[in-house]
Amino acid sequence: MEVVSHSSTTIRHRFGYKDSRFSTASSLFPQSYTYKGLNPHCFPHKRAILRNSTNSAQSRYSCVPRKDSSVSWNYFKPKEELNRTYSNNKVCNQNRLSRYIVVRSELAETGYPDASYSLSEHKLSSKVRGICFYVVTALTAIFLFLLMLVVHPFVLLFDRYQRKAQHFIAKIWATLTVTPFIKIKYEGLENLPPPDIPGVYVSNHQSFLDIYTLLTLGRSFKFISKTSIFLYPIIGWAMFLLGVIPLKRMDSRSQLDCLKRCMDLTKKGASVFFFPEGTRSKDGKLGTFKKGAFSVAAKTKVPVVPITLKGTGKIMPAGMEGILNLGSVEVVIHKPIEGSDPEELCNKARKTIADELNHQ
Repeated sequence: MEVVSHSSTTIRHRFGYKDSRFSTASSLFPQSYTYKGLNPHCFPHKRAILRNSTNSAQSRYSCVPRKDSSVSWNYFKPKEELNRTYSNNKVCNQNRLSRYIVVRSELAETGYPDASYSLSEHKLSSKVRGICFYVVTALTAIFLFLLMLVVHPFVLLFDRYQRKAQHFIAKIWATLTVTPFIKIKYEGLENLPPPDIPGVYVSNHQSFLDIYTLLTLGRSFKFISKTSIFLYPIIGWAMFLLGVIPLKRMDSRSQLDCLKRCMDLTKKGASVFFFPEGTRSKDGKLGTFKKGAFSVAAKTKVPVVPITLKGTGKIMPAGMEGILNLGSVEVVIHKPIEGSDPEELCNKARKTIADELNHQ
């Protein structure tokens, strides 16, 4: 009430009215009319500023002189608030939309506040490349899978464990699929053991493209894959012909069977491949290594071959297998590591890969 009285007194002196009943006019003013600015419910962080000047009070109210029982007094009527309310709501909505676009752009690391559609435009070309990538790999897989079926009886008779012929076909499939879209650079190919020497290969895991990239090396190592992937048409069937080792995650018995099969294969001259992190990295950082692969190497006395993959996570990020960004991939093959202590082998292999990733 003090605010209203102050405003009323200011106006009274301005227009020269001295009637004692002038103070009763303060009851006609809603409290919200004594504040300046937008609706406080729209912007809770900006409170209203009091209007105490003569000009502001005059601009907010219309003065209508009236007579009542031969006594002159002022009747104050608020101006119509319809236009002001509509304008304030419009500003509020625009501000909310702008803040939403800014937050959305910051999270996506693309776009700018006035262009909410920039994110979809940024991904459009990557989505098109992703579609073309899967079309090429599917068409190529159909024809090469038929070739795998033809040679499979001979593979079982003469090369049951390494299956070099099947892996050669898989190399052709991966090369034809990747070459039109991605450039692969190899470093340290001289560090690869001879094809007839078994080993345990380990690598960081960033993307679905890692399998394609590693198949282009032309080595007949056996991957470890989830059992559900074997149900995929063509791809899953080809994995079965390649001798990929199935694994049921969160099943301790399946894990033990997997390790036993890996040891049997290495003893019979075949190589195995592990992703010691267990899953793909979503932020590009190297995760903790599990010791299963290094236990196999220590017990079978075969070397561990660390491999570092660079760039696959940026081209096809984990969880975004439908897109294919521009970029190149680098494959670094490090010198083999030998030893009888699984923990020591694990630490050396992880440090080797981590140091290489830090150099990119």
